[in-house]
Amino acid sequence: MTGIPAFEVEIADTGEGLTIAVRGGGRTKVYALGGREQGDFAQFQAELAADFGTRPPESPVAPASDADDPPWRPLLTTNIHPKILAGYGDPAVIRTDKGYYLAATSNDAVDCFPLLHSEDLEQWRHVGFAFAEGQAPEWVSHGVRRGDFWAPEIARVGDEYWMVYTARDKSFVLSIGFARARSPEGPWTDLGHPLLTGGVIDGHIFVDDDGAKYLLWKEDRNGIWPRKLATFLAERPELVERMFDTEEDRRTARFAAAVVRWANTRRPMERFFLMQTFIRAAVSRYRRVRDVLAGYSEAAEMLVAMRTPILAQRMADDGESLVGAPVTLISSDLDWEGHLVEGPFLWKQDGRYWLFYAANDFTDPAYGIGVAVSDHVLGPYKKFPKPLLSSAKGWAAPGHPSVALGPGDVPHIFFHAFFPGTGGYNVFRALLTARLKFGSEGVSIF
Repeated sequence: MTGIPAFEVEIADTGEGLTIAVRGGGRTKVYALGGREQGDFAQFQAELAADFGTRPPESPVAPASDADDPPWRPLLTTNIHPKILAGYGDPAVIRTDKGYYLAATSNDAVDCFPLLHSEDLEQWRHVGFAFAEGQAPEWVSHGVRRGDFWAPEIARVGDEYWMVYTARDKSFVLSIGFARARSPEGPWTDLGHPLLTGGVIDGHIFVDDDGAKYLLWKEDRNGIWPRKLATFLAERPELVERMFDTEEDRRTARFAAAVVRWANTRRPMERFFLMQTFIRAAVSRYRRVRDVLAGYSEAAEMLVAMRTPILAQRMADDGESLVGAPVTLISSDLDWEGHLVEGPFLWKQDGRYWLFYAANDFTDPAYGIGVAVSDHVLGPYKKFPKPLLSSAKGWAAPGHPSVALGPGDVPHIFFHAFFPGTGGYNVFRALLTARLKFGSEGVSIF
């Protein structure tokens, strides 16, 4: 192993935090985590890196990018209600005859999915929550460090509104829920069970000109492969040096292999926090990692999991079930996309179907928004090779697009972004917008 130590790790749960004893290279260090949030794990990973030479967590102090600020317009840059805790991640904006409505991610807050209204995209008021405290659907896991309520989207269908959203069921499996209301302000009546389950997120409803309704979503494979890869390396430690070039990434991989069995017992977001430096190490050498795995037949399922797809399927007329078979629209296959594509939003313009999506790690400045286009709703879709929106000086990690007609009926893209120097789960994300210009050669912002 050319001097790269294997690790032995013992972890004790104190109730409030964790005690992690790490042995490697002939010495032992004990770390005390005061909590189980992303910042607690980042501090541990920084100390582990200093002591054992593993990959440190990404530093949030650098500017997002040296690129000039693009023509983005911030709309919401503070929490405008005390029960909105982390801003406006995964924003969905819909225009109605009463103005604009916004729904946004609430993570593990007890008040789920803040709803805001604006008549002009300038002044916003909080009008409630889709599921206020005590009103969450019975089938979901709910509460701080238990629930994850992500990516609500609202569509007008006939004389009512449909909402799809991501939540975890009682077994913590990511699922897509469905609810309906007479107004975007609610009250929302849930279907009572998931519309779709099995590790799926980021539902989006598209209604075509002929009234046909489609559900788009992401299969959350990026939540699967990191632990599978760490387990594979625990069984075949000799592959670490073939996959990774730097000593710090090799040490990071060996630590992940030592801790993966324990990670498998933790709640999903805690696993992500613990494995994040390993994920970044693997993504930095993604092609090489995949090339090495391709030589092992037992890694075939893992290789499939390392491509994240966005799928679509026809919805029944009442929206409460899916009909036919799902179709893969795109998957992660461009270098800038890293290990995933997510947050799909389909917009029809001049007879063509424009698929906006986010890609890469949402906590990383490499996160951005891409576009693919097709002449048919179910594809095939052709991606544009470069992202439409990327980090700039003023804003980091733009993501999860939605599109609506703005003033003057000009299409606008709406998205979230972090202030530079910040990022992570339950960290504030602002709402921004930009005008879209469509043409035969593609789409641009202005």
